[in-house]
Amino acid sequence: MKLTSNSFRTNQSIPPQYTCDGSDRSPHLAWSEIPSGTRSFAVSCLDPDAPGGGFIHWLLIDIPLSTTEIPENAGCPTGAKEIENDFGKKPYGGPCPPQGEHRYVFTVYALKAETLEGVGRQNFLDLVKQNMIASAELIGRYAR
Repeated sequence: MKLTSNSFRTNQSIPPQYTCDGSDRSPHLAWSEIPSGTRSFAVSCLDPDAPGGGFIHWLLIDIPLSTTEIPENAGCPTGAKEIENDFGKKPYGGPCPPQGEHRYVFTVYALKAETLEGVGRQNFLDLVKQNMIASAELIGRYAR
């Protein structure tokens, strides 16, 4: 699988409009090279450099197989579900590091299940990995 964005390039700085210092818009994401057997997708955005461990910025599940792109600031694709993030809300919450530069890892997962049940932020990765066929990531960086 391959994950790309028109909003930023891998290992490059995420523009401020996609962060808490701007309008907190969700970035464009597009995926390709989908493996055989895929029935749905999930998406996550995690900050592995956050104090105390990873911080969840965005979680999406049950993205239909027909969806291979999320336009900028489009939010949750039709038919998908958002899971509460570590900001305590469901929509995308952009980078907002307390200090220094952090990495933001966007991941798309190709899943063998059409839907996932009982998913929350605590068990998202476990349930997704149990159903994962393949994944791809895109890393952006942001410093305040």
